Formats: sequence, C-alpha cells, structure tokens
Amino acid sequence: MTQQPTALPLRRRAVFVSDVHLGSKHCHAAEFADFLSGLRCDRLYLVGDIVDLWWMAQRRPSWGHAHNRVIEALHGLRRAGTELVYVPGNHDRPIRRFCGLTLPRMTVRRRAIHVTADGRRLLVTHGDDYDGVTHFGGLQEQFGDWLYYRILTGNQWLNRVRRHFGRRYWSLSEFLKRQSGAAERYIERFVQAGLDDARRRGLDGVICGHIHRASLRERDGLLYANDGDWVESLTALAEDPDGTFRLLSHTGETLALCAAPVRMVAEPVHPRAA
Repeated sequence: MTQQPTALPLRRRAVFVSDVHLGSKHCHAAEFADFLSGLRCDRLYLVGDIVDLWWMAQRRPSWGHAHNRVIEALHGLRRAGTELVYVPGNHDRPIRRFCGLTLPRMTVRRRAIHVTADGRRLLVTHGDDYDGVTHFGGLQEQFGDWLYYRILTGNQWLNRVRRHFGRRYWSLSEFLKRQSGAAERYIERFVQAGLDDARRRGLDGVICGHIHRASLRERDGLLYANDGDWVESLTALAEDPDGTFRLLSHTGETLALCAAPVRMVAEPVHPRAA
C-alpha cells in the first residue's frame, strides 16, 4: 500500500505567544514544545515572560527535558527562516537591558509595531505597563497572588488526573476567574488600558499578554488581541496570510477568529450607450 504524504501545517504570517514561564512550577512546557514543533511561520513574537527569571531567582527552578525541547524548537524555527522578535515582560525583565539588540533572525524590543497583511498597525507589548491603571495593591492583592498560586497547583493536579483518563486539557483556574466579578472588572480595566494606549499612538489595536486571559475582539474600531499563556489557557495568536487573526489552542484548534477587513474596490464606471 502506498503511504500518503503527510500534509504540511499551514504557514502563518505571524504568531504571537507569551507567558510561557519556563522554569516555573506551573509551566506546560511539553505542550508548548509540541506546539512549536508543528509551527511554520514567517515571524514569531515572544511577547514577554517566556523564561520566568523572577521565579528562578526567588524559588526552586523547575527545568527538565520538555524545557530543553522548547529551546531546541525555537532554534529550529530560526534556522528554518522564522524571524524571532522578543518583547520582554515583567518576569523576564532583565532581558530589557538588551532591547535594541539585533542578532541573526532575532531582535529584542521593548515594544514593537506589527503591520498586518492588510496594512493595519498594531502595538505589540507585554502589558505590564498597564499595571498602574489596573492594580490597586495592598493586602487584597497579596492575598489574590497567594490564592492564585494555590489554584494553579490544583489546576495542575486536576489535569494530571484528566490525562490519566484520556480527557483533554481543561483550565480550572480560568473557570474560577470567570466566576469572580472582581477578576472580570480587573480584566476589563486592562483591556481598556491597552486600547487607550493604542489609540493615543494612532495605531489600529494592541496585541499583548500578561493577564493570562486569551481574547480576540474588536471594540470602537480597534483590535484587542491577547495571546493568553502557557500556564492556564495554553493558547497562541496567529495571523493568516490574508490578515485574518486566529486564537489557537495548544493543539492548533481555532478558538476565535477575526477576519481581515474587506477592502472595497470600486467597479469601473462605463459610459452608458446613448
């Protein structure tokens, strides 16, 4: 029997990932390595918190074979011609001292402007610049951080059990956050801060991460795209060759879609016969 050739994965114009938190306890490195291994794209934006330098300095680092696979996959993409753009976040903040550095097929930027296939100009930023607007600080926030850590641990244990029974990944932490009015109000403040920033800069939208809430939407003529994370949602953002944006799961499934704007072309006007 003749073996059918394996179909190549769709080549994306650009892909955006953030909040992988390599080195931290709750990173889903194996899933991220698998995602990268099946990826074909012209440009890959690493939108902050890729390596969790804060965790590695404050707590016991967690690094294994899957984490090495991630690094190997990134090198493989670069060798295959993918341009890497690293926009450091708050957990890999020390890398910001290298902003402006240009290496073969890789640059480090404090923030970037991505021009889509249809000509839109989008701000690419991690999102921690908006903490002054969205965070209130104090004991309530400290308790929230403590509780979030415990929820992530529960999420990890739950999905180990689900894998044992052949069930797909499901985010307990995402479910609980959606039940919290306070969490939803915080996310809404973050979304608005990002859109306001893009509008002040005269841009057409913002692509970010930071808050571990994947989203793809349009509001008041601007695009808000959050590529999510690899701690809870296990998602990425992709631009198709025609400018269509997709929110992807770690298995490549399209979770949300924002089609490229239709460019109206005027029909030629011919003089009517007398």
